[in-house]
Amino acid sequence: MARSTPFLGVFGRFGRSESLRTLDKVLRAVDLHPNLVPEAVKLTVVSLLMDAYAEDPREPDYRHAAELIGYVALGADGFTVANGEAAANDAERRIEAALADEDSLDAKLILLALHSSIVHPALKEAWQLESD
Repeated sequence: MARSTPFLGVFGRFGRSESLRTLDKVLRAVDLHPNLVPEAVKLTVVSLLMDAYAEDPREPDYRHAAELIGYVALGADGFTVANGEAAANDAERRIEAALADEDSLDAKLILLALHSSIVHPALKEAWQLESD
């Protein structure tokens, strides 16, 4: 079966795809404006989710990815203010797990954020995040 694409409608004629609209919505929900995330990053996030969830990610899957992207982009303080201590603690736990399992979806999301330079400088230093 041919893999569906997360891209723009049918050649962009009918607007953004449902998957990109969903990702934009959940990014806003974690207090990260979608315009602060490069379009290439969003396309790659959707693609990673489609790979991880057999091409059928649901809104909670997008939300889960957006929480991690939001945490690394906003930094611990900004994310905690917007989303609460429990969500921040969960994101930190996910980063620890991702550092231990470099093949996980979370590790891929963090690496994507690093390569696209959207990781908050304080987090890069605190977690000693770098891409080789």
